[in-house]
Amino acid sequence: MSDSPSTNRLRLVLRAGSIVFGFSALALIFAPALFNSLLGLASNAPLEWAMRMIGITLVALAGNMFSVASRGSEASVLFSGRVMLVSAFGLGVLTLLLPVTLTWFAIAYAVVGFGFSGAYAWAILGRQPKK
Repeated sequence: MSDSPSTNRLRLVLRAGSIVFGFSALALIFAPALFNSLLGLASNAPLEWAMRMIGITLVALAGNMFSVASRGSEASVLFSGRVMLVSAFGLGVLTLLLPVTLTWFAIAYAVVGFGFSGAYAWAILGRQPKK
């Protein structure tokens, strides 16, 4: 049995999201000071350590997103899509709530989060083709 159109769309968005999170993870692990600077945060050793920890968790998230997109059942893809819809929206909101003056990068990062949240909503709620 083949996947529903909604599941196929979710698989596509999950794959794209895993790539974006993968690149974010690499930046957080290997260049946390640069990432902090781009966000407008004053970088220091404890914050850089925390960003590296976030980067490692993003590696796990990106891998799981890719695995679900590639091999997950329809139910697991739908569940992951719902979780990611809320999480991506939350990422956008929290980025805009940074306790510093917003930079162009912070705004762009928030837009990416909101964009993925919208993509998950489109994938889940998008119009089904007529038969």
